[in-house]
Amino acid sequence: MSLPVSSGLGSPPTIFVIHENSAWVEPLRREFAQLGAPYCEWFLDRGFLNLTAAPPHGIFYNRMSASSHTRGHRYAPEYTAAVLAWLTRHGRRIVNGERALELELSKVAQYQALAQFNIEVPATIAAIGREAIAAAASELGYPLILKHNRAGKGLGVKLIYSEPALSQHLASASFEESVDGIMLVQRYIAAPAPFITRVEFVGGCFLYAVRVDTSEGFELCPADACERPSASVCPAVGQADKFQILPRFEHPLLPAWQAFLAANDIGIAGIEFIEDGLSRAYTYDINTNTNYNPEAEAKDGRRGMGSIARYLHQLLDETYKGALIAPAA
Repeated sequence: MSLPVSSGLGSPPTIFVIHENSAWVEPLRREFAQLGAPYCEWFLDRGFLNLTAAPPHGIFYNRMSASSHTRGHRYAPEYTAAVLAWLTRHGRRIVNGERALELELSKVAQYQALAQFNIEVPATIAAIGREAIAAAASELGYPLILKHNRAGKGLGVKLIYSEPALSQHLASASFEESVDGIMLVQRYIAAPAPFITRVEFVGGCFLYAVRVDTSEGFELCPADACERPSASVCPAVGQADKFQILPRFEHPLLPAWQAFLAANDIGIAGIEFIEDGLSRAYTYDINTNTNYNPEAEAKDGRRGMGSIARYLHQLLDETYKGALIAPAA
């Protein structure tokens, strides 16, 4: 059910979770319950926002997803942008604010921001229209990756090996344009082994890194709600082993990634990168609506949502020190 965003100024300070996918929030609900942390969810699909009212007091955690349109919530990000502008005007503390949402919704914006920190990304051309995609591919060369500028979960990602293969794909019913009309034609990075690495950050600090098997494709959402059975699963690499948290992780890009997050108002995110045969790292996605794989975390012992819940609860206490904090509902 969609409700209007309300002021509620008489209520005690609360953690507000802004989202459009209840399934992805369920693990966070459990963590809040264990902490006894006061929280409220704003499901931003449709409703109204009274710009003359003041927002409630609390911490606001933005979990809006670039893939919201795939769940029928086409304008949820635009609604969220309006809400974040309203919260910012009133000086409310936001985790993953307006700039974070902008980067969540555009890989072009991500790549330009990463370049400012000398973080290398794969060579990429932005194209609008099928003829422009073909022209961009001719300029970049094959093999290449075709992906949506505004996506999520790896939707729309295709590995194309040749010009005939691209022509066939563009003419087929399986070709889907990005919801914002911008397609990315990107140089394919040939990794020596079929995996990418996703580095998780909470409160701007490194949490853990997870190795993700890509042998079955590029739809790499870690949440169990995104998992789908596949007839081509290799018995040696089953679904349970698709995500493996690395016991130890060190990388020369860690300081640059953290500086990038701090400069772009991103407190919580997953950063994905791939290495070529020369161990050269290419960062290709920043996910500010990060999810965590429960089976991988059960084996490792670290819990991403637990870290988020503790961080937000601590932020609430620090921001409203001495104020009455309500118990969890």
